[in-house]
Amino acid sequence: AEFHLPWMPNPISYFMHRSPWWFHRFETLVNHFIELLVPFFLLLGRRMAILHGLLQILFQVLLIISGNLSFLNWLTMVPSLACFDDASLGLLFGSRLRERAARLQRPGTQGQSHNLGESPQTGERRDLGLLGHKGLVFRANITKERTEVILQGTSSLDPNDPTAVWEEFEFKCKPGDLRRRPCLISPYHYRLDWLMWFAAFQTYEQNEWIIHLAGKLLAQEEETLSLLATNPFAGRDPPRWIRGEHFRYKFSQPGGKHARDGKWWIRKRIGPYFPPVNLQGLRKFFEDRNWPYPVQD
Repeated sequence: AEFHLPWMPNPISYFMHRSPWWFHRFETLVNHFIELLVPFFLLLGRRMAILHGLLQILFQVLLIISGNLSFLNWLTMVPSLACFDDASLGLLFGSRLRERAARLQRPGTQGQSHNLGESPQTGERRDLGLLGHKGLVFRANITKERTEVILQGTSSLDPNDPTAVWEEFEFKCKPGDLRRRPCLISPYHYRLDWLMWFAAFQTYEQNEWIIHLAGKLLAQEEETLSLLATNPFAGRDPPRWIRGEHFRYKFSQPGGKHARDGKWWIRKRIGPYFPPVNLQGLRKFFEDRNWPYPVQD
């Protein structure tokens, strides 16, 4: 398993990634067993259905521990709750509460139960509005290496000047600073960091929004800066130029040279992701797309 590849690895991912080979073989077998065979337990009676629910929930807990996959694993647990009947769930509650629930279920008890989504007055089905029209679309790209887009800004007049100092914008969770510990945010979801993860698989022409983002950073818009962890130009003049650099990232070896230097990550430059841009040069780009032109605060 490659624990550095998912959306946002956490500190535990770092150590699981460097586990012995036999551990990775074992977890692969467990993964195939739970995803391919355990679902058939639902057809084998009450006890096996309960076992199915327990294994699926335990599996999702392990996935949550090993990486930040947003709220997806938490939602995946919900259907497994249907594997447990009243008798099995009753073990989680005290005897008084179980007796009270039993009385409410007796015929003639005041108040009638209704199915979820059913109107108590008419018995008609109704839309609960729990899902939007688009629902949740999750796209997983399986790759053999992790790449990151790093946004850098400079105050230099000439972006091609070899002496220009380029400073990096840090996002709230995605890898950037090699010495920053991987974050732990599940089930929270940083949308911008997530989009940056996908952008690294493609080109900036396929992700024009990243140029839009660069324009807002050039203008130092407060709302946009609030989505970042650090702004190297805080309290200073805005950057004159911003560029995107493409890097290949991998975990350092625990106890190794880089780890002793305080680095969680090792990176190697692939090349430019998008060339240096300035605010004036982006005016036509914004106008052609009917985007509001960023104005410096």
